[in-house]
Amino acid sequence: MSYEPEQALAAAREAAAAAGEIIRHYWNRGVSVEWKADATPVTVADREAEQAIRALLARALPQAAIYGEEYGIEGARDGLLWLVDPLDGTKSFVRRTPFFSTQIALMDRGELVLGVSSAPIYGETMWARHGAGAWLDGERVQVAPIDAMSQASLSIGNVKSLTADARWDALGALIRDSSRIRGYGDFCHYHLLARGGLDLVIESDVNILDVAALAVIVREAGGVFTDLEGSAPSLETASVLAGTPAIHAQALARLHHESTG
Repeated sequence: MSYEPEQALAAAREAAAAAGEIIRHYWNRGVSVEWKADATPVTVADREAEQAIRALLARALPQAAIYGEEYGIEGARDGLLWLVDPLDGTKSFVRRTPFFSTQIALMDRGELVLGVSSAPIYGETMWARHGAGAWLDGERVQVAPIDAMSQASLSIGNVKSLTADARWDALGALIRDSSRIRGYGDFCHYHLLARGGLDLVIESDVNILDVAALAVIVREAGGVFTDLEGSAPSLETASVLAGTPAIHAQALARLHHESTG
């Protein structure tokens, strides 16, 4: 399917901005919380934001399918596919913590080609498309030139499942060997990685909708974004290892050695 990448990116940015207006409205007003079957929260802000995003994306690129957090998949997966999480970080949203965002990415026959990550209350929007770099509020960004673990800043998120994994000890060793450890979580540590503020992100228990846009942003900022096995992002992605090229390579080797040793 043919499409104009820059126009698709513009549509994604417009959709993220529209979602941001809805989210800000409910942030100021307050919302009641419902619980989904998987014990995760959902609000009217999630649903209305996704409805607004879907309407704008469908109008801009009618040949593309849309896969959203709240309303599932419309269309076929094997061509152009929008990946949408209208409010990633609903738990933070309902607890009045500004670490939540809107995530919109476009996948073309299995390859992620553009992404927008908008954090309306935190006050940052990042975007990227294949071959055109990564941008933060109009300024091009790049990962840091860190290549020694002793100088690296690490951030971890959703690592509860790793406590029972063979890689838990390897993660502990990475932390000991690094310069410092943080747990920024959600969109925040990927934004920091892409703009040179830290050097490695490790997460488990994620969904592709949470990280698809961020994968494009990190890649276009000069970083490497895989799962914990070293595989490229796909619809089945459930973990993340993202970092500067050198630090990612070192971390992957150490985590893989621990899991197979």
